Amino acid sequence: MQGTVSNFNEDTSGEVVLDNGRRVDFDAAAFAVSGLRFLRLGQRVALESDAEGHVVAVRILTMHG
Repeated sequence: MQGTVSNFNEDTSGEVVLDNGRRVDFDAAAFAVSGLRFLRLGQRVALESDAEGHVVAVRILTMHG
């Protein structure tokens, strides 16, 4: 799923607004998988989730991993 970063905290957790308007939180562990140092508000990202729907990875759309 894809969305736009609407909140990013210094503890590396944040929130993304999906294209359908739904807000999805991610935690520090999901961000750590990305290998990134920070995200900008308004940045487009892709989220990967597990079978239960928890976000397990946050990726910039142009990066493959």
